[in-house]
Amino acid sequence: MTTATVEETPETVAVPEPFWTRSRRLGAGITAIGVIAAVVFGPLAESKTAKFTLSEDASGAALKINGQLGTILFGVITIVIGVLMLTGRVRRRSNALLVAGIVTFVISFLCWQVAGQFLPIAATARFSLELALPLILGALAGVLGERSGVVNVGIEAQFLTGAFCAALFGTLATSLWAGVISAMLGGVLIAALLAVLAIKFLVDQVVVGVVLNLFAAGITGFLYDRLMQPNAAKYNQPPHLTDIKVPGLSSIPVIGPVLFHTNVLVWLALILVVVIHFALKRTRWGLRTRAVGEHPVAADTVGVRVRGLRYTNVLIGGLIAGAGGSYFTLISSDAFTGGMTGGLGYIALAALIFGRWTPFGALGAALFFGFTQELANYLGAIGSPVPNQFLNMLPYLATIVAVAGLVGRVRAPKADGVPYVKS
Repeated sequence: MTTATVEETPETVAVPEPFWTRSRRLGAGITAIGVIAAVVFGPLAESKTAKFTLSEDASGAALKINGQLGTILFGVITIVIGVLMLTGRVRRRSNALLVAGIVTFVISFLCWQVAGQFLPIAATARFSLELALPLILGALAGVLGERSGVVNVGIEAQFLTGAFCAALFGTLATSLWAGVISAMLGGVLIAALLAVLAIKFLVDQVVVGVVLNLFAAGITGFLYDRLMQPNAAKYNQPPHLTDIKVPGLSSIPVIGPVLFHTNVLVWLALILVVVIHFALKRTRWGLRTRAVGEHPVAADTVGVRVRGLRYTNVLIGGLIAGAGGSYFTLISSDAFTGGMTGGLGYIALAALIFGRWTPFGALGAALFFGFTQELANYLGAIGSPVPNQFLNMLPYLATIVAVAGLVGRVRAPKADGVPYVKS
């Protein structure tokens, strides 16, 4: 007696799709925060007018809504969006619905908080962009490195070194631009250490980045204690980078104060986003960078200098991240203090991942984190019933949520973090 076996080919085997797809999981999350907004925030909100002014103060045109009504209404809209995603019939538009659900939840939260108060939209957007400035520059540095295959965990070190150099040399030269240029050179110094250790000596790139962060924190903290603190007037009083107001353009509602009443580093960051995006997509350098990040062996066989291109991109990224470090001593404060970057280098790395290793994606993620930080500052100033500790935690909580849940399935460049050894 014989038995016959039938082998099923992969084409004949239908693999059932799991019920809890990414769209449904995100829909469940959006529904949950919608319920929180409508059921928890709604009863807590006062039945007073929530005013959202289009100017930088309480004057001018404004959008008005009853605080309690707005909180419940936008909470219900968030629930509806979440339920649509739970049906699984809108998978192609799940990202758009996800953004819409987050926006309506934030509006609901703001209606609760601003009831009886006002929120200046133009000022909030302007300060959000300024707070996002170092994150934009740090994330762009990460894009350049990681798209060519080098993981840059040392953005925090580049920030710290740039901030220290900007304060020291800006004070010694009594020159604002001397501070910015020295900050960029400080970032290049850290980038050079990263490049040599990771590319030439093939050291684990994540470990190198963490070590560089500790090294920068230690050396800048030591020099601050021994050099700057005892004689601040000589070594730690750099000039301040002031905002520039463009006549006419700065008067445009909402957009004017945000884009045309700011400092030159903001303009530089926005220009770099466009330039790097175009260069990665439309130039020979961009094609080679993407090839080196995806398949360095294939790039090498057609004559691309893999290691040379990686060195170049990491060093250029160091210049950009160093400029981001100058923000801390030339814009946000008047002097350097130890550890003043507060871990923003790691948030810049999270913005890079959240932005899917693209310049415009990194810009959007950085603006999201900047907005949460500005929102925490503003709500603390108007006496929000939410504890200050939670408000100050918002930017970091947003980082964890974004990287862990909102990114979904993203793929880093295939050769990212993989040392290249030429055979």
